Amino acid sequence: MDTKILTDNKIDVNHGLELLGDIDFYNETLGTFYDNIEKNLKDLKNFKDNKDFENYGILSHSIKSDSKYLGFMDLAEIALSHEMAGKSSDEKFIEENYDSFVLEINRIVSVVKEYLGR
Repeated sequence: MDTKILTDNKIDVNHGLELLGDIDFYNETLGTFYDNIEKNLKDLKNFKDNKDFENYGILSHSIKSDSKYLGFMDLAEIALSHEMAGKSSDEKFIEENYDSFVLEINRIVSVVKEYLGR
């Protein structure tokens, strides 16, 4: 696993290491993120489609937290805006910005998949 794959794709590995301590724990946390993201994406869409803004906000918060710990700073910022939109039931914001949120999640997943060799 070469962290250059991550850093070349705007992932702040050093930030993640500051929070998580060492590369082994970072990689373990990254693997857990990867293992859970497909379900999280399905749930996020379901919450959006069913206008369950409370759970949409909660899941966006979780994605934001994971992103901060792992150094996905752009995704963390996007997830924060979706968390706030969920908390305020801002359906218009969620609808207009959902695709770009998912696009960034998928970009990160692609990079993580390459890094982990999965």
